[in-house]
Amino acid sequence: MMNLIWIFLPIAFRDAAEPRQLGFQDPATPMMQGIIDLHHDIFLFLTVIPILVLRMLVRALWHFHHKRNPIPERIVHGTTIEIIRTIPPSIILMFIATPSFAPPYSMDEVVDPAITTKAIGHQRYRTHEYPDYNSSDEQSPTSDSYMIPEDDSESGQSRLLEVDNRVVVPAKTHPRTIITPADVPHSRAVPSLGVKRDAVPGRLNQTSIFIKRGGVYYGQCSEICGTNHAFMPIVAEAVSSDDYVSRVSNKLD
Repeated sequence: MMNLIWIFLPIAFRDAAEPRQLGFQDPATPMMQGIIDLHHDIFLFLTVIPILVLRMLVRALWHFHHKRNPIPERIVHGTTIEIIRTIPPSIILMFIATPSFAPPYSMDEVVDPAITTKAIGHQRYRTHEYPDYNSSDEQSPTSDSYMIPEDDSESGQSRLLEVDNRVVVPAKTHPRTIITPADVPHSRAVPSLGVKRDAVPGRLNQTSIFIKRGGVYYGQCSEICGTNHAFMPIVAEAVSSDDYVSRVSNKLD
């Protein structure tokens, strides 16, 4: 009976860093899922290869000990050993390289976006704009996002990761984010979304993702941008389409 209860319990996704965490945060985009799968595939080779190399070293030390083999062989070249140590590593590199092409290309691919948001990095805070709702006589809805100080944080909020104004995007759509700084270089990194984009002064950068599920996703600036670099978290909240329309309408009012 207890096993059946565990099966039907809701799944709690890990979308923020946890103490003593090992491994990735739970993916919320196909792009991040591909990155995790690639990591696991490569880690398989990184596990098997050291074991084989260690076995060869131990075997060589055991069999070629001076007491067991006082007269060593004088072989300096061998066609068979040259083939064995050249062809298998090449095949392994092909198995690693082939799946590694997909994630970088998917990161640069921009699908026709359902919505567009603009993130402007400042030293110590960020400004989020919704340019899709800009008319000729009105300014785009904007909000400044500051980190909530540790003394003001409430129970359950992540330390140094929560902000006062989250950027809201609809789930199960293709949102696009235009990234640029207002002063110094910044970088937008949200692990669960598989997003890592630099913000270069005087230039626009963009990223397009597909969010598979609703949730709150935490990230930080990953470019040293000044004394307050550690206090510039990013919080993206993916909600249903109806909830998104309601929240944007409140910003327009």
